Amino acid sequence: MTPNDARRAVSLVDLTNLSDDCEEADVVALCERARRFGTAAVCVWPDFVATASDELADADVEVATVVNFPTGNERIFSVVLQTERALADGATEVDLVLPYRSFVAGDADHATAMVRAVRSATAGRARLKVILETGELPDTDTIRAAAELAVGEGADFIKTSTGKSPVSATTDAVTTMLQVIAATDRPIGLKPSGGISTADDAERYLDLAASAMGPEWVGPSTFRFGASSLLSALLDAAGLDGDTPPPPTGY
Repeated sequence: MTPNDARRAVSLVDLTNLSDDCEEADVVALCERARRFGTAAVCVWPDFVATASDELADADVEVATVVNFPTGNERIFSVVLQTERALADGATEVDLVLPYRSFVAGDADHATAMVRAVRSATAGRARLKVILETGELPDTDTIRAAAELAVGEGADFIKTSTGKSPVSATTDAVTTMLQVIAATDRPIGLKPSGGISTADDAERYLDLAASAMGPEWVGPSTFRFGASSLLSALLDAAGLDGDTPPPPTGY
């Protein structure tokens, strides 16, 4: 990855802290880092959305949170309540875990109802990213079906993984998801997530997206990386010391 490409990739990062021991001070530091380097978003637990929203009130950085996370098996009613609270606290993006276990077991109706309910809550208020948890889906046919369900029910983005399962983003999964996006008649974004920690990892997925959709398609409104450590790797690849913000990306 060239230094210029690395600088551009910084603007595609959803800078994430979903660790079990995350504290408010960690979120404040995360937001400062996102502001300094111009990442697309921060992604935090619902409990910290208000803090992130306050910290980034004057910054061009989205505030994302996660619901039905990471198990994918919470009740729809509870997930909608959590979504409504996050929106009230200032979330501008919601990453919803598809009920992938029930989907694999043949209960597509439950998965459909979950996405539809959260889409209804977020419509006109926040971007909806649906996490397929592709590492837990048995094959690319199932990944394709899950992606088509999410897109069909109004997802703005489809995302590979929670980062909490043994297998996270893979090139096979991303290739399949890009095929679904390419066949859709409205703009849909892609978010590879989990296990992406080096500039080479990032370049691999960017190349896949550019090959499938065209280089001009890749930008913060259509492509994100879900990552906690990738930013440092991209700054190294860009030749930046971690203290100086990168120049404008051109996106």
